[in-house]
Amino acid sequence: MSAFLGRYRGQTRVHTDSDLRVFLRWCADHDLDPLAAARVDIERYVRWLQDVRRYQPSTVSRRLSVVVGFYRVCVIDALLEHSPADYVRRPTVPAESPTLGLGHLQYEAMITTARKSSNPNDFALVALLGLLGLRIFEACGSNIADLGEEHGHRVLRVRGKGGKVVLVPLPPAVARAIDQAVDDRTAGPILRNAHGRRMDRHAATRRLKHLAHTAGIRMPRMHPHMLRHTFVTTMLDAGVSLREVQIAARHADPRTTMRYDRARKNLDRHPNYILAAYMASGT
Repeated sequence: MSAFLGRYRGQTRVHTDSDLRVFLRWCADHDLDPLAAARVDIERYVRWLQDVRRYQPSTVSRRLSVVVGFYRVCVIDALLEHSPADYVRRPTVPAESPTLGLGHLQYEAMITTARKSSNPNDFALVALLGLLGLRIFEACGSNIADLGEEHGHRVLRVRGKGGKVVLVPLPPAVARAIDQAVDDRTAGPILRNAHGRRMDRHAATRRLKHLAHTAGIRMPRMHPHMLRHTFVTTMLDAGVSLREVQIAARHADPRTTMRYDRARKNLDRHPNYILAAYMASGT
């Protein structure tokens, strides 16, 4: 297990470890030695994720990928002759993301409510997630020492997936929100909880639920990723190119960005119209 996890770093390693432990616990509950598992056992695990735990197809696919990777390393290290996860059927992941993002007016209401909140961390939290598109672990992990300037721009040094570090420019509204949260502190986390310690994803979720309720936003469930989702969909709705949105969201694969594009089936934006307008002189 350590040899497999050693291939990953940062939060990717944490999440991979969590997913692998789910499989190992399932094996223990079924008196199954993971190194003696057959393909049918992996199929049973997938059915358990789908039918008992009722996870979304994307979650099932991700956890199966971790199992596939684990057994691939076992084969590489000569612990097994072949992988029992080979040829296991993967669930079909919908082309569109199941996450519900906020509409333009809803997010404006969220920002206004956060700006007026007596808790300065609210405005900074909503800005970091929705205006910068940070993942929740990136926002909560940001420190005052990560703030700086680059070529005349205020920037935030963000540690993303796999330990990758990127410089994210701060629009004036985001810079003001961060300044309010930081106040006169010179060190420590940017976002803090009610006890003055670093905010975590659970505290962030509670604050977002409170802000949504105060703003009159009715959603089935509010969680931090909804604001990152809103960051992507709002830019796409505003006409920003898919490539530029992919770069801003730091998606390695453009297909990930495309899953957020709720308007790509809108016939008003069909490329046929663009081609016809371009060739208007001949048509």
